Amino acid sequence: MTGYADDLALAHLLADAADAVSTARFRALDLRVEAKPDLTPVSDADTAVEREIRALLAEHRPADGLLGEEYGEAPASGPGGRRWVVDPIDGTKNFIRGVPVWATLIALLEGDHPVAGLVSAPALGRRWWAARGGGAYAGPDAAGGTPIRVSGVTELADASFCYSSLDGWIATGRLDGMLGIMRDSWRSRAYGDFYGYMLLAEGALDVMVEPELSLWDIAALVPIVTEAGGTFTDLAGAPAPAGDMGTENSAVASNGPLHADILARLGRPAEH
Repeated sequence: MTGYADDLALAHLLADAADAVSTARFRALDLRVEAKPDLTPVSDADTAVEREIRALLAEHRPADGLLGEEYGEAPASGPGGRRWVVDPIDGTKNFIRGVPVWATLIALLEGDHPVAGLVSAPALGRRWWAARGGGAYAGPDAAGGTPIRVSGVTELADASFCYSSLDGWIATGRLDGMLGIMRDSWRSRAYGDFYGYMLLAEGALDVMVEPELSLWDIAALVPIVTEAGGTFTDLAGAPAPAGDMGTENSAVASNGPLHADILARLGRPAEH
């Protein structure tokens, strides 16, 4: 294991606590759901999970910074620019409808660079985790993890392509490129949120793309995909994510051999 072994162990501890809170509220008849200012939904499970993680980080890593989707940013008080980035429930719309594809995302950044990430999907009975230089793993828990690796597919005609909903691609002027990829790939499906990236890291699909994400949506995913041998950039081909809380990110994640073709097809908006 790498020099981030203690951090990954803490991430598993945070995930254990998060899972206990979220699974208790999943499909609860008294689940409370409100609309945030951006009109996206937030449940009482989202806020409860983030509060639990914040309390544990205050106990175990009081000098580290923390950015959470629901309660914002607490700057680091120690050296090194370390901060945790947390999405308490990625896939809230699935969560509130009783769809089991949702997860808690936990990342550790040094400066703007994600160096460790963990994704815990308790309703699926599965976790994925990685740290810089240590490979990527998946399993039911830390003790049951096995190495994962991206696929070796080299041609789009043989590839399984995953994407977010089409609305964002329409808004960015890249719908034509998206439809072209969907026509030319072997299979296309929208599995949603974190899940496409994790299936990519496991080699079950070959490309995952999204046009608009926040830092907490993406930070934990990057180490897992890249340590599994994949490539992760934004639509311009720059390393993702951008580290600023207010910066909108885009994501092109692939097994590597397909990356240049996908970027060429999606990199420029259509001219009208």
